Amino acid sequence: MLLTGLGLVLTMPLLSYLLAKRLARSSSLTLNLAMRRNEVEPGSAMRVVTGLVLLVFSASLAQGVLVEEDQILRPSSPSQEYGLSLSGLSEDQQNRLRELPELRAHAMVMEPPFDPKAEGPRIPARALVATCGQLAKMVRSLEGCVDGTPLRLTDPAVTEEPVAPSTVHLRQGDRRTSLEVYVPRRQALYSGYDITSVDAPVLYPPSKLPSGALPTAGSLILASASDPETVRTVLDRIGAIAPTADVDPVGINIDALQQITVIETLLAVGMIMGLVIGVAAFLVSVTDRAVERRAQVTALSLIGARPRTLRLVQCAQVVLPLALGLVLALVAGKLAESSYLVTGGGEVLWDGAGIPLLALAALAVLIVAVLGTLPLVGRHINPELIRRD
Repeated sequence: MLLTGLGLVLTMPLLSYLLAKRLARSSSLTLNLAMRRNEVEPGSAMRVVTGLVLLVFSASLAQGVLVEEDQILRPSSPSQEYGLSLSGLSEDQQNRLRELPELRAHAMVMEPPFDPKAEGPRIPARALVATCGQLAKMVRSLEGCVDGTPLRLTDPAVTEEPVAPSTVHLRQGDRRTSLEVYVPRRQALYSGYDITSVDAPVLYPPSKLPSGALPTAGSLILASASDPETVRTVLDRIGAIAPTADVDPVGINIDALQQITVIETLLAVGMIMGLVIGVAAFLVSVTDRAVERRAQVTALSLIGARPRTLRLVQCAQVVLPLALGLVLALVAGKLAESSYLVTGGGEVLWDGAGIPLLALAALAVLIVAVLGTLPLVGRHINPELIRRD
């Protein structure tokens, strides 16, 4: 990628020369005057447009970095789940967590106590406490679910394991009680996501629980949208309500989520600084070039060239090589970005979404170039320049 950027810069004088040689044959006086100068001094275009061309090329590579980071963090399902152990949450905290505005659904998993003396291949049944509507928002599809009735949850894509009835301990204020969880014959078919906490074999309706009773062992499952901004907001709200609780963000890497925020900020700051420095260097180069050519501009004014024509000449000398360089920077930058994504093993190999933004950036650069060249031709002839020439 570095060699591609270097080659892009080093080919600018040759391309500027070929473009000038082609357009200098035009019958247009403006193009003729502008391109003859670029044909004689093709290297002058390099020092003027190099910074802005490299800026657009770098923006394409930065876009590729963001695309790859987004692929790494992009969840495989539209629903993001968060698991919290019930043992570390008070009743008030559980109620407040269920009322978070960003949540799509919530549920509880009741865990039977571990019995080291239990024998046999069957596993004590875990129970998912949720309504059919809540469960439907946490899975891909759900069929045969009826509210108010315990159901056997079956995922046809997963091999079923033999389960046995279990006893779940509950706390009801200061009282301790227990609940027998049987494995119903009636089934509800569902299709779950690849990474999910919804894997209990029994769906238990919340209405069947004793009033105010909560399981002593298990987990609270919260589900929200999976876009990074919503995930950050939900995690912040969970931290504000239960700062000491352990949160299991199912299928997502919190450290990587923080890293991409830092990377995006650094890239944004770098591109803004590059834009400011590039535009400033461009204006300085254009001004310096115009000062060098004051004698020629004065001579052209003496033989009858109008100030408007001279401004168009000055503009064409800079804008045409710059436009050529920007087009090449867009093409080479997108190819380099695609190569970067291929070597990174990403699923998206051609990021079409970033093209409009880069095209707008290139257009903005051209507008700045035009505005920067227009005031460099004065209305008055300096006699000192005539005598000097």
